[in-house]
Amino acid sequence: MKVGVIAYQGSFEEHALQLKRAFDALSIQGEIVAVKRPSELSQVDGIIIPGGESTTIGIVAQKLGVLDVLKEKISQGLPVMGTCAGSIMLAKEVTDAKVGKKSQPLLGVMDATVVRNYYGRQRESFEAVLDFSVIGGGKAKVVFIRAPAITKVWGRTKELLSFGESKVMVQEDNMLATTFHPELSGTTAVHEYFLSMIKK
Repeated sequence: MKVGVIAYQGSFEEHALQLKRAFDALSIQGEIVAVKRPSELSQVDGIIIPGGESTTIGIVAQKLGVLDVLKEKISQGLPVMGTCAGSIMLAKEVTDAKVGKKSQPLLGVMDATVVRNYYGRQRESFEAVLDFSVIGGGKAKVVFIRAPAITKVWGRTKELLSFGESKVMVQEDNMLATTFHPELSGTTAVHEYFLSMIKK
């Protein structure tokens, strides 16, 4: 199994490390591919869009021709997990808590509304304990860094986890989105769940 991670910026290395742990936990022979160009997308069985700056990721992906190819592959069933900025990239509707509607290159494939900077800026980043029993895990501490929130889902998108009034983990068929950083947590439950989506 080959899993790609979009590697322009953000937590590529942390995702790679967590993927290795998840491969080991599930006894899967896995390989991690740093994806920067369209040709690398044809090599992977699933793709992760990491946290970082969603506008930067979108602009670079568009400039290098990755955005349109990735959108097409997701629509054809390629499993994708977007974390934090990645959840913004996946959503069909994106607004900013401070400036409202924002124009930026997005994939726009998931039936969800995401609000950027929902909890505030960098200094409002925080940790919280979530219960991952819905995907076969236990309780674990996760980190929200300048995090967005998923405020609305429709169609085939379903909520898996919430925190307060916002949804923090949702799934629509082959797409998984989290507003926290599972790669910075002490649990591999989210990455294991994503690998199970790829195996289906």
